[in-house]
Amino acid sequence: MGKQTKQIIQAPFVQDMIEVTQNMWRNGWDERNGGNVSYLIEEQQLQNYLDLNHVKRSIPLAFPVKTLANRYFIVTGSGKYFKNVAKDPEDTLAIVKVASDGQSVDLLWGLSNGGNPTSELPSHFMSHIARLEADDNHRVIIHTHTTNVIAMTFVHDLSAKAFTKTLWQMCTECVVVFPEGVALLPWMVPGTDKIGMETAQSMETHRLVVWPHHGIFGAGESIDDAFGLIETAEKAAQVYMLVASHQGGIKQTITDQELIDLAEAFHVTPNPNYI
Repeated sequence: MGKQTKQIIQAPFVQDMIEVTQNMWRNGWDERNGGNVSYLIEEQQLQNYLDLNHVKRSIPLAFPVKTLANRYFIVTGSGKYFKNVAKDPEDTLAIVKVASDGQSVDLLWGLSNGGNPTSELPSHFMSHIARLEADDNHRVIIHTHTTNVIAMTFVHDLSAKAFTKTLWQMCTECVVVFPEGVALLPWMVPGTDKIGMETAQSMETHRLVVWPHHGIFGAGESIDDAFGLIETAEKAAQVYMLVASHQGGIKQTITDQELIDLAEAFHVTPNPNYI
C-alpha cells in the first residue's frame, strides 16, 4: 500500500465503516456477504486523503441519480464479507463519486481486487435522495439482516401499524428513538429498482424500513445514529420473540397512555396513525 492508502485507512469515515461492519458481523446480523452500508461524505473530508481527479475506473449505473451528481460516498462492496472489512478495507470498501450526469460512479479508492459497489446501491441511492429531502443532515443508510426483526416478520401481523406498536410496547426507549414508527414493505426480490423505489418512498416519512423475511434498512445523520436506530428496533424485536412464545402469552405491555406520557416527557411526537 502507498503512503496515501495508509493515511486514508486512518480517516474517520473509513474507521467508522470498519467499526460498524465489525459490530454488525459480531452481532450475527450479516452472515457471509450479507448487509451493506453507504455513507455520504463531503469533498473537504476527502481532500487530505485522495487526489479527487484520479479515477480508477467508471462504473455505469442501471438507474439515473442526477440528484446526487458530484457527491461522494464510501460504500461496502458487492460480494464482500463484513468480517473481512477490518483486515482489508481497501478490498472490501469503495469511495465513489457520482458522475455529473448521474449515469455512473467514478471509483476513487477501494475494490483493490476488482468488483463493484454493493448490489443494493439502487435502494441506497434512492433512499439517500428521499432522506436528504427530509433532513439536510442525513448521511448514512445501513441495510442489515437483524435476526430478531426477521424472525418477528414470520410470526407477527405484517402491517406497519401493528408491527410498530408492538416494538414500541417492548422497550420503553423505542417510541422516543423512532417516534415515526417503522415502515414495512411486502416481500420483494432484493437488488431491484422496484424495491429501491418502494424503500425510498417509505424513507420519505420513516428512518426504518423492514423488508419481511430479509432484514431492515435504517437511515441516520451519522454511522452511530443509523446503527443505534437499528439496534434499538432489534432489541425490541428480541424481547418480543422471547415473551411472545412464553407459556401463558404476554400478560401486560406499555399502554397507549404510557406511550403518550413517554413522548411528552421526551418532547417527541409519536406517529398518530400508529398510536
